Amino acid sequence: MITFLEGILAEAYPTHAVLNVHGVGYHVSIPLSSYDRLSSVGSKIHLLTHLQIREDAHVLYGFATSAERDLFRLLINHVSGIGPKTALDVLSGISVTSFKAAVVAGDAKSLSQIKGIGKKTAERVLLELKDKVGIAAAWEAASAAQAPSEKDREAGDAVLALMALGYKQVDAHKAVKACSEAQLSQTIPSDELVREALKRLA
Repeated sequence: MITFLEGILAEAYPTHAVLNVHGVGYHVSIPLSSYDRLSSVGSKIHLLTHLQIREDAHVLYGFATSAERDLFRLLINHVSGIGPKTALDVLSGISVTSFKAAVVAGDAKSLSQIKGIGKKTAERVLLELKDKVGIAAAWEAASAAQAPSEKDREAGDAVLALMALGYKQVDAHKAVKACSEAQLSQTIPSDELVREALKRLA
């Protein structure tokens, strides 16, 4: 099992990265949350990985943090109907902390707005993860101390609103991130973020 890769970032895209590890190029599928944390091309990076062995291929998935990889594995191993691609969509559409908070709160509506997760799948996520011994209790304790900031919540709502308008998740994420960063530490209401993002996307 390949558990991490350390090498030079040769290519970086919102869906995957290529790492040059001692002259060997590794194609690693990544979520948007990890893409945001990548250094510039040509720099040395460290990626945690999950290797999926299929009949026709060995596929590597990469993550910037252990929390992302843990949630990815939890989804593909414990929620029926969710494979690696959908698990990456989840990580791209919502932060780990916000996802845990949604599960603890039983918030199927927020989960169902993520790309690849419909109403039925969201309800199945809540049912199957809440049934896992210790998970709900641990997350409830963690969510109180690590609740997503107001700025993170507004940005997440703005991305979901843009996706509902038909924009691709990657484009919505980039536009909202750019608008949010332009205001530095100031929290912007989601409706205002949507308006500013639409100007960038036009």
